[in-house]
Amino acid sequence: MLIIDGKKVSLDLKNELKASVDSYRAQTGKVPGLTVIIVGEDPASQVYVRNKAKTCKEIGMISTVIEMPADTTEEHLLKTIHELNNDLTVHGILVQQPLPKQIDEFAVTLAIDPSKDVDGFHPENLGRLVMGHLDKCFVSCTPYGILELLGRYNIATKGKHCVVVGRSNIVGKPMANLMLQKLKETNCTVTICHSATPNIAEFTKQADILIAAIGKAKFITADMVKPGAVVIDVGINRIEDSSTKSGYRLVGDVDYEGVSAVASAMTPVPGGVGPMTIAMLLKNTLQSFQRTNGL
Repeated sequence: MLIIDGKKVSLDLKNELKASVDSYRAQTGKVPGLTVIIVGEDPASQVYVRNKAKTCKEIGMISTVIEMPADTTEEHLLKTIHELNNDLTVHGILVQQPLPKQIDEFAVTLAIDPSKDVDGFHPENLGRLVMGHLDKCFVSCTPYGILELLGRYNIATKGKHCVVVGRSNIVGKPMANLMLQKLKETNCTVTICHSATPNIAEFTKQADILIAAIGKAKFITADMVKPGAVVIDVGINRIEDSSTKSGYRLVGDVDYEGVSAVASAMTPVPGGVGPMTIAMLLKNTLQSFQRTNGL
């Protein structure tokens, strides 16, 4: 079985992005800038933001983190976003979720200029994705990372049956639409399943490419997978494990041990899709910089 190594691909991509940033700095004296806003003190969010900022700096981009207290008003957050929309040194704006309950997440998403929405969550970017205008939008980072993995591993997709398990706005819906597109890395027939789908195994067993993003530990088992299928595991779930120092370990939405005996190729957890997300965020930021400067 082929292990689709997201850790390696993300490292290769970061090196390529760094070379591009260095080249643009030499040519124009400018570099891409990413601003991340975090509201409150959610520990997981703080880790994500630190990792994003660290990776951003490593490849030579300008990284700015704006920290706001948990009692920040929606009005104040929207005012800050508006200021960033008009800042020519900022090419990407990301508001870390979840947000405190007094702030409407959709209002925040709408407030970000679509040309700086490097998360790919704005309805305008999602609409352009559905219509196939990928050169004029930003694609959500996790689906975009999966697309990158399929392309770099030369996974045949044209005419294949892709089954996506999960319908979130962040992964499932954009992923299904991406796999429908007439691209080298996609051009599939697509089925999307979710929590209300009866007998999910009937659908997953038909998949040439199975993408699991349902948020349930080891949900996809070997008997649900067609022999020879390519399996992409988006899930990151904590399960108890007394043999580890932390008392838990990370597993995906796929039972790796069982499914690896059936699949032809598969992403591990951790080290598969996860590392690609930040890399694609930075790729989107570079694309914003290129579009803004006509490069």
